[in-house]
Amino acid sequence: MSAPHNHVVVAFDFTLSSYAALQQAVTTARESTDDLHVVCVVEPHHPLPGIPGEHVDYVYAERVEHAVADEVARHLAAVDRVGVHVCIHVRIGRPSDEILAVAADVGADVVIVGSRGQLGLRHLLAGSVAERVVREARCAVVVARPKAYETKELDDVVEVDPHHTYRPPHRYYYEDHRAGMRPVDWPLY
Repeated sequence: MSAPHNHVVVAFDFTLSSYAALQQAVTTARESTDDLHVVCVVEPHHPLPGIPGEHVDYVYAERVEHAVADEVARHLAAVDRVGVHVCIHVRIGRPSDEILAVAADVGADVVIVGSRGQLGLRHLLAGSVAERVVREARCAVVVARPKAYETKELDDVVEVDPHHTYRPPHRYYYEDHRAGMRPVDWPLY
Protein backbone atom coordinates (compact mmCIF):
# COMPACT_ATOMS: atom_id res chain seq x y z
CA MET A 1 0.00 0.00 0.00
CA SER A 2 1.46 3.37 -0.95
CA ALA A 3 1.45 6.57 1.07
CA PRO A 4 -1.44 8.98 0.43
CA HIS A 5 -0.67 11.59 -2.20
CA ASN A 6 -1.12 15.04 -0.67
CA HIS A 7 -2.00 18.17 -2.59
CA VAL A 8 -0.60 21.38 -1.10
CA VAL A 9 -1.86 24.70 -2.45
CA VAL A 10 0.19 27.80 -1.64
CA ALA A 11 -0.69 31.39 -2.48
CA PHE A 12 2.24 33.46 -3.74
CA ASP A 13 2.35 37.11 -4.85
CA PHE A 14 5.97 38.22 -4.27
CA THR A 15 5.21 39.87 -0.91
CA LEU A 16 7.18 39.13 2.25
CA SER A 17 4.31 37.13 3.76
CA SER A 18 3.93 35.06 0.59
CA TYR A 19 7.63 34.16 0.72
CA ALA A 20 6.96 32.82 4.24
CA ALA A 21 4.04 30.81 2.84
CA LEU A 22 6.21 29.46 0.01
CA GLN A 23 8.92 28.47 2.47
CA GLN A 24 6.32 26.64 4.59
CA ALA A 25 5.02 24.87 1.48
CA VAL A 26 8.51 23.81 0.43
CA THR A 27 9.16 22.49 3.94
CA THR A 28 5.90 20.54 3.78
CA ALA A 29 6.82 19.15 0.35
CA ARG A 30 10.28 18.20 1.60
CA GLU A 31 8.79 16.06 4.36
CA SER A 32 6.62 13.94 2.06
CA THR A 33 5.85 13.29 -1.58
CA ASP A 34 3.42 16.10 -2.26
CA ASP A 35 2.04 17.85 -5.27
CA LEU A 36 2.80 21.52 -4.80
CA HIS A 37 0.31 23.88 -6.47
CA VAL A 38 1.54 27.47 -6.42
CA VAL A 39 -1.22 30.01 -7.06
CA CYS A 40 -0.43 33.57 -8.09
CA VAL A 41 -3.45 35.79 -8.59
CA VAL A 42 -3.20 39.07 -10.46
CA GLU A 43 -6.05 41.48 -9.94
CA PRO A 44 -7.35 43.22 -13.08
CA HIS A 45 -5.84 46.67 -13.55
CA HIS A 46 -3.25 46.01 -10.79
CA PRO A 47 0.04 44.55 -12.09
CA LEU A 48 2.30 42.98 -9.47
CA PRO A 49 5.14 45.14 -8.17
CA GLY A 50 8.46 44.08 -9.67
CA ILE A 51 6.98 42.54 -12.82
CA PRO A 52 6.73 45.15 -15.56
CA GLY A 53 3.51 45.51 -17.49
CA GLU A 54 0.90 48.12 -18.20
CA HIS A 55 -2.09 45.84 -18.75
CA VAL A 56 -3.12 42.68 -16.97
CA ASP A 57 -3.82 40.22 -19.76
CA TYR A 58 -2.79 36.70 -20.75
CA VAL A 59 0.63 37.86 -21.98
CA TYR A 60 1.25 39.49 -18.60
CA ALA A 61 0.01 36.35 -16.83
CA GLU A 62 2.58 34.31 -18.78
CA ARG A 63 5.38 36.66 -17.60
CA VAL A 64 4.13 36.24 -14.03
CA GLU A 65 4.10 32.45 -14.48
CA HIS A 66 7.78 32.45 -15.50
CA ALA A 67 8.75 34.68 -12.57
CA VAL A 68 6.84 32.45 -10.10
CA ALA A 69 8.42 29.30 -11.58
CA ASP A 70 11.88 30.81 -11.12
CA GLU A 71 11.18 31.63 -7.45
CA VAL A 72 9.76 28.17 -6.74
CA ALA A 73 12.74 26.50 -8.44
CA ARG A 74 15.12 28.64 -6.37
CA HIS A 75 13.39 27.65 -3.11
CA LEU A 76 13.28 23.96 -4.02
CA ALA A 77 16.96 23.97 -5.01
CA ALA A 78 17.86 25.58 -1.68
CA VAL A 79 16.47 22.56 0.19
CA ASP A 80 17.75 20.06 -2.41
CA ARG A 81 14.31 18.63 -3.05
CA VAL A 82 13.79 16.71 -6.24
CA GLY A 83 10.71 14.72 -7.09
CA VAL A 84 8.16 17.28 -5.92
CA HIS A 85 5.52 17.76 -8.58
CA VAL A 86 5.06 21.52 -8.95
CA CYS A 87 2.23 23.14 -10.86
CA ILE A 88 2.07 26.91 -11.28
CA HIS A 89 -1.41 28.46 -11.52
CA VAL A 90 -1.57 32.11 -12.55
CA ARG A 91 -5.09 33.48 -12.42
CA ILE A 92 -6.60 36.87 -13.11
CA GLY A 93 -9.33 37.82 -10.65
CA ARG A 94 -10.06 38.25 -6.97
CA PRO A 95 -7.31 36.51 -4.94
CA SER A 96 -9.47 34.71 -2.36
CA ASP A 97 -11.89 33.43 -5.02
CA GLU A 98 -9.10 32.10 -7.22
CA ILE A 99 -7.17 30.47 -4.36
CA LEU A 100 -10.32 28.69 -3.20
CA ALA A 101 -11.10 27.66 -6.80
CA VAL A 102 -7.66 26.09 -7.30
CA ALA A 103 -7.97 24.32 -3.93
CA ALA A 104 -11.31 22.84 -5.04
CA ASP A 105 -10.01 21.98 -8.53
CA VAL A 106 -7.05 19.95 -7.23
CA GLY A 107 -8.74 18.51 -4.11
CA ALA A 108 -6.31 20.26 -1.76
CA ASP A 109 -5.37 18.67 1.54
CA VAL A 110 -3.90 21.92 2.86
CA VAL A 111 -3.84 25.55 1.71
CA ILE A 112 -0.97 27.77 2.83
CA VAL A 113 -1.47 31.54 2.68
CA GLY A 114 0.53 34.50 3.90
CA SER A 115 -0.91 37.21 6.10
CA ARG A 116 0.09 40.84 5.81
CA GLY A 117 -1.37 41.66 9.21
CA GLN A 118 -3.42 44.64 8.03
CA LEU A 119 -5.37 46.40 10.75
CA GLY A 120 -7.89 49.15 11.05
CA LEU A 121 -9.65 50.89 8.18
CA ARG A 122 -7.51 49.30 5.45
CA HIS A 123 -8.44 45.81 6.69
CA LEU A 124 -12.10 46.81 6.96
CA LEU A 125 -12.23 48.18 3.40
CA ALA A 126 -10.01 45.66 1.61
CA GLY A 127 -10.78 42.62 3.71
CA SER A 128 -8.26 39.88 4.23
CA VAL A 129 -7.52 37.21 1.67
CA ALA A 130 -6.14 34.92 4.39
CA GLU A 131 -9.22 35.46 6.57
CA ARG A 132 -11.61 34.56 3.77
CA VAL A 133 -9.59 31.49 2.77
CA VAL A 134 -9.55 30.30 6.39
CA ARG A 135 -13.32 30.73 6.66
CA GLU A 136 -14.32 29.18 3.34
CA ALA A 137 -11.72 26.51 2.57
CA ARG A 138 -12.88 22.93 2.87
CA CYS A 139 -9.51 21.65 4.07
CA ALA A 140 -6.80 22.62 6.55
CA VAL A 141 -5.37 26.13 6.15
CA VAL A 142 -1.98 27.31 7.39
CA VAL A 143 -1.43 31.05 7.74
CA ALA A 144 2.29 31.74 7.39
CA ARG A 145 4.07 34.88 8.51
CA PRO A 146 7.71 35.90 8.44
CA LYS A 147 9.39 35.07 11.73
CA ALA A 148 9.61 38.10 14.01
CA TYR A 149 10.86 36.42 17.20
CA GLU A 150 14.51 36.57 18.15
CA THR A 151 16.36 33.30 17.77
CA LYS A 152 16.99 31.82 21.20
CA GLU A 153 19.54 29.26 22.25
CA LEU A 154 17.80 26.71 24.42
CA ASP A 155 19.47 24.34 26.86
CA ASP A 156 19.85 20.73 25.80
CA VAL A 157 17.27 18.32 27.14
CA VAL A 158 18.81 15.94 29.67
CA GLU A 159 17.20 12.65 30.62
CA VAL A 160 16.75 12.16 34.38
CA ASP A 161 15.63 9.11 36.31
CA PRO A 162 12.18 9.58 37.81
CA HIS A 163 12.22 9.56 41.61
CA HIS A 164 8.72 8.15 41.80
CA THR A 165 5.97 7.04 39.50
CA TYR A 166 3.08 9.42 39.22
CA ARG A 167 -0.37 8.14 40.04
CA PRO A 168 -3.32 10.44 39.44
CA PRO A 169 -5.28 11.68 42.47
CA HIS A 170 -8.33 9.66 43.37
CA ARG A 171 -10.70 10.93 46.05
CA TYR A 172 -13.56 8.53 45.40
CA TYR A 173 -14.26 5.04 46.71
CA TYR A 174 -16.78 2.69 45.23
CA GLU A 175 -19.29 0.65 47.20
CA ASP A 176 -21.84 -1.43 45.37
CA HIS A 177 -22.86 0.75 42.43
CA ARG A 178 -22.42 4.09 44.24
CA ALA A 179 -19.41 6.39 44.47
CA GLY A 180 -18.68 8.10 47.76
CA MET A 181 -16.30 10.96 48.56
CA ARG A 182 -13.15 10.17 50.56
CA PRO A 183 -12.30 12.42 53.46
CA VAL A 184 -9.97 15.30 52.53
CA ASP A 185 -7.24 14.18 54.95
CA TRP A 186 -6.84 10.78 53.26
CA PRO A 187 -3.65 10.66 51.15
CA LEU A 188 -4.08 10.86 47.40
CA TYR A 189 -1.35 8.30 46.63
